[in-house]
Amino acid sequence: MTTSTRGAARVPAVLVLEDGRIFRGRAYGAVGETFGEAVFSTGMTGYQETLTDPSYHRQVVVMTAPHVGNTGVNDEDAESARIWVSGYVVRDPARVPSSWRSRRTLDEELAAQGVVGISGVDTRALTRHLRERGAMRVGIFSGNALPDEGTMLAEVRQAPEMMGADLSAEVATTETYVVPAQGEKKFTVAAVDLGIKGMTPYRMAERGIEVHVLPATASVEEVYAVNPDGVFFSNGPGDPATADHPVALMRAVLERGTPLFGICFGNQILGRALGFGTYKLKYGHRGINQPVQDRTTGKVEVTAHNHGFAVDAPLDTVADTPFGRAEVSHVCLNDNVVEGLQLLDKPAFSVQYHPEAAAGPHDAAYLFDRFVSLMEGQRA
Repeated sequence: MTTSTRGAARVPAVLVLEDGRIFRGRAYGAVGETFGEAVFSTGMTGYQETLTDPSYHRQVVVMTAPHVGNTGVNDEDAESARIWVSGYVVRDPARVPSSWRSRRTLDEELAAQGVVGISGVDTRALTRHLRERGAMRVGIFSGNALPDEGTMLAEVRQAPEMMGADLSAEVATTETYVVPAQGEKKFTVAAVDLGIKGMTPYRMAERGIEVHVLPATASVEEVYAVNPDGVFFSNGPGDPATADHPVALMRAVLERGTPLFGICFGNQILGRALGFGTYKLKYGHRGINQPVQDRTTGKVEVTAHNHGFAVDAPLDTVADTPFGRAEVSHVCLNDNVVEGLQLLDKPAFSVQYHPEAAAGPHDAAYLFDRFVSLMEGQRA
């Protein structure tokens, strides 16, 4: 990625997809060039949380909502210390933010962090194209001296694909840190950071959990050195088929029978640990309005998602695994994608979506209570 930030709003920009489709607009954020996987997010709010979610590492996010940037950028809502998207695509950026919490414009924040974006694009047409053709590599180029179309397309096609990408260690913490429990401490959880969002340990801390966030490379000895009542595996970017170390670590946790909870990438890791495969979705689930049914209760939840891969597990039968019986606990009502797994003979479960849900919705917050119940049951 190469960038500069001067006078971006007046600078021409071009978006080039690997299948040759081209969209023209204006620079938004930093000026330069960037590459990644083109994906779309259906969220009408929470763009700051989306931008700072480490799961979007090496992805160019297309916002389906036409007007983006209305509330500016504040210093409280980020999910990590930086923006992780490799590029940003919007139709109609707000000229002036309208929120008492705003500290700067979204355009200024993108530029300050060197994130190349494009505005003035027909994001509806682009989204429909990605729905029909699937997520694909993309480049955004901006500046007064743009390369010719053939050169831009060749550069896009040389960019790495998401299939086979091992990215969690690139976004995870390198040193263990602790998020203290709020109020009385009830439990200790070892959280394996594969790209964890800041709201996740906060949701556990609200429930009296002291969270020790460990690097993605943590050993089983390091996990159990904190004397955990439960172990958590976070969300994160990349292809779960490459995540051999987290899978081995999770199997060691399952063997010990420690209560276990996984979110998103953690769900895919549990699937692999149980012997199921994973596969890449055509265009993935990203946004805050995805309907999921909790099969254990029959309840339908409106949920927040960010995943391009899924677990290949049987929807309607109980499967035998090396760790006992397992079943699909949650399913997406749009396309029957597996959205959750649970073991019937050990205290372990996972979901593919995001119950921490910043900026919302909060229908699935009960899953943190379910994790607490597992730890209470184990202690009893």
